[in-house]
Amino acid sequence: MKPQVLQLNPILIPAVNDELASLYQVHKFFEISDQAAWLREHGARIEAVITGGHTGISREMLEQLPGVKVVAVNGVGTDAVDLAYCRGRGLPVTATLGALTEDVADLAIGLLIAACRNLCAGDRFVREGLWEQFPSPSAIPLARRFSGMRVGIVGMGRVGRAVATRAAAFGCQIRYTDLRAMDDVPHEFVPDLVALARASDALVLCAAADKAEGIVNAAVLDALGPQGFLVNVARGRLVNEADLTEALVAGRIAGAGLDVFVDEPRVPQALRQSDRTTLQAHRASATWETRAAMAQMVLDSIAQALAGERPALSLTT
Repeated sequence: MKPQVLQLNPILIPAVNDELASLYQVHKFFEISDQAAWLREHGARIEAVITGGHTGISREMLEQLPGVKVVAVNGVGTDAVDLAYCRGRGLPVTATLGALTEDVADLAIGLLIAACRNLCAGDRFVREGLWEQFPSPSAIPLARRFSGMRVGIVGMGRVGRAVATRAAAFGCQIRYTDLRAMDDVPHEFVPDLVALARASDALVLCAAADKAEGIVNAAVLDALGPQGFLVNVARGRLVNEADLTEALVAGRIAGAGLDVFVDEPRVPQALRQSDRTTLQAHRASATWETRAAMAQMVLDSIAQALAGERPALSLTT
């Protein structure tokens, strides 16, 4: 009999689903109507779990899976997994660290350029036939140049470094903040977030700080100022959305490019309606290349765990 795998989230790469089906008996939990009854009847046979960073897995569910040997997170977020419980149980939890870096950094720069140059507003202006009605060059307000901006990066991990590399190629001056200064980073370290915002034309959030909340508040936004831009490709809850909305409406910052939100998929109406925002649906890693690489990491982690090995990508010891 094939090993039993419980899959909590869909995987969008057909070839990976085919490989999973060839190697394991895969139970797609998201398609099961009476999930509680199914767990009571079949939970003891499950040897591996595949989940997503946002979904994670509850301790209550894990307690119904006594034979599970690995929790493979198809993503980088683990705040929805009880890591302390998993450590105590000796259960490996893996994540697809590194696979998302390039795409997330690409989108961060894309959001910043789109916000600075009003790309979405310009697109609507053409699509809605307004260019023909208002052909004067002054019909669309002048935009902000991205090249040469002072960019402040919050979180100089993999993504932060990749964003810095890209921004530096546009002649941007880079500063950053993190829990500590990085010896191998050539850019200026600014320990205080308000001070970093004050010294920046754009603030890019890249921190994977799962427990931080509302660190970008009114004080930070006021320090960023009416010519400043905010980009968030990290965690939605890093931003106080009420403070951000007020700052945008009042013109206390110039604009924001957001891929993540506090209560996804519910996005505040004020952010959706604002001409100062460029919004995405948490899709920074949504390319075929990255999703295939992530899925392969999941496959590798399951194979290693079921072979009695400690998965290479394990976050628990």
